[in-house]
Amino acid sequence: MLFTPYTFGHITTRNRIVMPPMTRSRAAAGDVATDLMAEYYSQRATAGLIISEGTQISRQGQGYAWTPGIYSPGQVTGWRKVTDAVHAAGGTIFAQLWHVGRVSHTTLQPGNTAPVSSSALVAEGVKVFVDATGHGPQGGVGEMIQHSAPRALNIDEIPGIVADYAQAARNALAAGFDGVELHGANGYLINQFIDSQANTRDDEYGGSLANRLRFLKEVAQAVTEVVGKDRIGVRLAPLTTLQGAVDDTPEATYLAAAHALGQIGVGYIHIAEADWEDAPVMPAAFKEALRAIYPGTLVYSGNYSKARAEEALTKGWADLIGFGRPFIANPDLPYRLQHDLPLNAGDRSKYFGGGAAGYTDYPRFTPQGQSETKAAA
Repeated sequence: MLFTPYTFGHITTRNRIVMPPMTRSRAAAGDVATDLMAEYYSQRATAGLIISEGTQISRQGQGYAWTPGIYSPGQVTGWRKVTDAVHAAGGTIFAQLWHVGRVSHTTLQPGNTAPVSSSALVAEGVKVFVDATGHGPQGGVGEMIQHSAPRALNIDEIPGIVADYAQAARNALAAGFDGVELHGANGYLINQFIDSQANTRDDEYGGSLANRLRFLKEVAQAVTEVVGKDRIGVRLAPLTTLQGAVDDTPEATYLAAAHALGQIGVGYIHIAEADWEDAPVMPAAFKEALRAIYPGTLVYSGNYSKARAEEALTKGWADLIGFGRPFIANPDLPYRLQHDLPLNAGDRSKYFGGGAAGYTDYPRFTPQGQSETKAAA
């Protein structure tokens, strides 16, 4: 099943393999996507669906150096180069819309102000990537430092952030993206509203589960009205506790979130599973409950092998599978998986920042299997 087409709404994928969002920190001045990024994504266009790296919806939404935005005309123009290149290679690409919330630093914020969150809580040990020299992704030096203490959003500020998401979705369509994904996982802003231990508000956006889901629902509804139901997905991380976001009753919370998103009619939910070595496996009972409660397309990303992906598809837990880090070093990953070919190893020292090295210079496997060549743009 992994190598068969799949259709949801107006989108038909060439296979069921997803390249999920992966921050690579190579945007140019002004947080603009570059020609090099267009080459990188087009090399990987044989994925059934590419979801772009996290793309901040505003300057306030940025949490790491050299990440791209989608809130200025120049950024829209930069992303148009990427989408044109992916489409020319026969691919489909969604933009992941991103607001990091508290996972930021004052040096990345407009006017060096404090980051914002659902609540004024610091996630100790959660670090962000900043430019230590100011020379940009190719000549600069990145440094990981503790995120700055956030302030709680005033209730009258929240509609403005919902509007930023909607405008970012309009910009994504103008940039040629086939759809958008809301980043509601990994401890970022939407997740900071959902999870009980990251949200201590006592207004209509905090306290009860219904209140903690309100921000997610408002953003999803606003973006759906811009792009249409089949062109929006939402990424959630139900059973992981990344970036200090912890929920007291995660299964109940995220089944309720899935039900709400199903009522809105979003095209897919993208479940982020733990993807590190020896990561715990998400219980089958939870996957079955999620399938029963949510009527749309389900995408799972995590530490998947070809065999594990086929199992998830065959058992009906998932419709599409994201492979993550293997796509960094294997631009032809679908071909390698289909033919059981060995995978290149990624150079972790070049994951963030820099130029073509460790980004667009990973080789494809030749049909003869005797040697490898640089991936074509």
